[in-house]
Amino acid sequence: MKIIKRNGSEETFDRQKIKNAIAKANNETDGKPELTDRQIDYISLVIEDYINEIGRALTVEEVQELVETHIIMQGAAETAKRYIRYRFTRNLARVANTTDNQILSLIECNNEEVKQENSNKNPTVNSVQRDYMAGEVSKDLTKRILLPADIVKAHEEGIIHFHDADYFAQHMHNCDLVNLEDMLQNGTVISDTMIEKPHSFSTACNIATQIIAQVASNQYGGQSISLTHLAPFVQISREKIRKQLAEEMQDFHIAATPEQVDAMVEKRVREEIKRGVQTIQYQVVTLLTTNGQAPFVTVFMYLNEAKNEQEKHDLAIIIEEVLRQRIIGTKNEVGVWVTPAFPKLIYVLEEDNIREDTPYWYLTELAAKCTAKRMVPDYISEKIMLQLKIDDNGNGNCYTCMGCRSFLTPYVDENGKPKYYGRFNQGVVTINLVDVACTACREHKDEAKFWEILDERLELCHRALQCRHNRLEGTLSDAAPILWQYGALARLKKGETIDKLLHGGYSTISLGYAGLWECVYEVTGKKLTEPAGEEFGLRVMQKLNDACMKWRKAENIHYSLYGTPLESTTYKFAKCLQQRFGVIPGVTDRNYITNSYHVHVTEQIDAFQKLALESKFQALSPGGAISYVEVPNMQQNIPAVLEVIKFIYDNIMYAELNTKSDYCQVCGYDGEIQIAEEDGKLVWVCPNCGNHDQSKMNVARRTCGYIGSQFWNQGRTQEIKERVLHL
Repeated sequence: MKIIKRNGSEETFDRQKIKNAIAKANNETDGKPELTDRQIDYISLVIEDYINEIGRALTVEEVQELVETHIIMQGAAETAKRYIRYRFTRNLARVANTTDNQILSLIECNNEEVKQENSNKNPTVNSVQRDYMAGEVSKDLTKRILLPADIVKAHEEGIIHFHDADYFAQHMHNCDLVNLEDMLQNGTVISDTMIEKPHSFSTACNIATQIIAQVASNQYGGQSISLTHLAPFVQISREKIRKQLAEEMQDFHIAATPEQVDAMVEKRVREEIKRGVQTIQYQVVTLLTTNGQAPFVTVFMYLNEAKNEQEKHDLAIIIEEVLRQRIIGTKNEVGVWVTPAFPKLIYVLEEDNIREDTPYWYLTELAAKCTAKRMVPDYISEKIMLQLKIDDNGNGNCYTCMGCRSFLTPYVDENGKPKYYGRFNQGVVTINLVDVACTACREHKDEAKFWEILDERLELCHRALQCRHNRLEGTLSDAAPILWQYGALARLKKGETIDKLLHGGYSTISLGYAGLWECVYEVTGKKLTEPAGEEFGLRVMQKLNDACMKWRKAENIHYSLYGTPLESTTYKFAKCLQQRFGVIPGVTDRNYITNSYHVHVTEQIDAFQKLALESKFQALSPGGAISYVEVPNMQQNIPAVLEVIKFIYDNIMYAELNTKSDYCQVCGYDGEIQIAEEDGKLVWVCPNCGNHDQSKMNVARRTCGYIGSQFWNQGRTQEIKERVLHL
């Protein structure tokens, strides 16, 4: 059994320490001690049993609260007071040094919470440690100075989550939809160096990776680029290659028919496309940004985005090469092909590729094979998205998210044209819907009380979101030239503020939500999969949307509802709920809560029913959401994958299939690494050789839209372990 100390480090639970602390408080009296040795031993045993049963590592504070409760239950009120006074005095002594202790535990790599905070960051690496250290200082400033005390308190108690507080002290924002087309066609500046329009496809790819790295170092969320913006450079390379070939043939007096020349040109074009795609794949996974991780980048593949048939043809070749290279994977440190976390791939399903008789069906078949092997691409239905994303002109739009799931709201620029590239998200604050439900139903089921408390919590989130917005107002374009001056997001003048981009819909700001499943169950006693539960859940979603629309109209800021991709926070929320409300069956009895509107991972439901149900909630989550289905190894059943893909096209805007892609470096096992319990803790174990050294295995799981390639906290690990198959 483990406990988490105040600085985040983990140590083995020691019952004797509890006995010593109680005995000290018990004996500090002029009269007769209230507790006998037997009672003290009993209290320590009860707490030890509780820690065994709770199934996660408790914090020191949680253990101390248990001690207080059980001292009082033994009728020793004065002893409890002395124990509480001792705690208070010790806490005062620690306050001034909390940040220092956190930083020291980071440097020594024994901060368990940070180790498992981000499944794509390795906390032993210097650059990651430097980012975390800066983050601790930023969080300290944020909590003490920059945020109102009630918002900080609500965040710490898990009532809301103020995302990315470790970056809040700086004038930074969340996600970007990079205007790669503008930067490539019109030139840009990177590190004070002029970058002109590239003269070949491979050069365009190289510049794109440099842009990705620069963007990632100037914001803290995800970013997306479109392959369509690279497609025009294929024709530039083609013309260049044709000219070079003609010169070679003339120099060597070689004669060839036009058909032979065309064939040789196309062969060289494809070789260049292969090199360019390799550049993107390998540079993205090997780059380290200033926050110590690979860029969280998404690559968008949308045939109908091409401007003409030639560009569409060339785009199809690029998409094919991207998929083929991803199927192969990347080599790990021992030379074995494994699944990379980035770039994330999104493939748009459209009329030209969704049926066997369509011209680009072969790409969809290739995408299905890639999904079965490497968990990507994810799928956007052009058909459904055009129905949901209606702009002020009354037209539907299809476009990529800004990372794993954060979507912009439809926007028409001053020229009356839809605009998505070059826009961004200001930040996220998430409401814990489970806490709202548990607070309202603490004494009995009370729907009226639920709506009352929800209103209060929404206003709290609103004020927290205003803090995010206000922090960005007045930011000078000089703070991040690649973003604000050189085309990634805008081309503002030096010294100009970004304020005009924060209003009127150019950017969004996100109200996140989590735990709809548990919320519905606590208030109604019904599951989201039951008619009454579904009806209540949809009303909750509409309420959240109505709040966003109210704020938007009042302030001309595009608030939008966002299905939060909780990673480490799912565990934090669960721990806070257990502290506040105890263990409620079906609600707080696990070490995680459910992401956004998702059906609970343990619910027995098939893939098609799940997607059909969740599509109703996804439509009410315009700021971002993604649905998934959990599947076994599908590499030998591609037709089944294609059936799910066809269903996605007709029924839901954005979805993915979760396959497994693991490797044991000890024995070479290439299958699914299992999760087992060891000394009260969930650990990953190779089913073939028993290896449980996480540094000697490659595990890839999707936990929040992105694929995680390190490891996760105990709450998220339990959630992964309990997932049932939908196919």
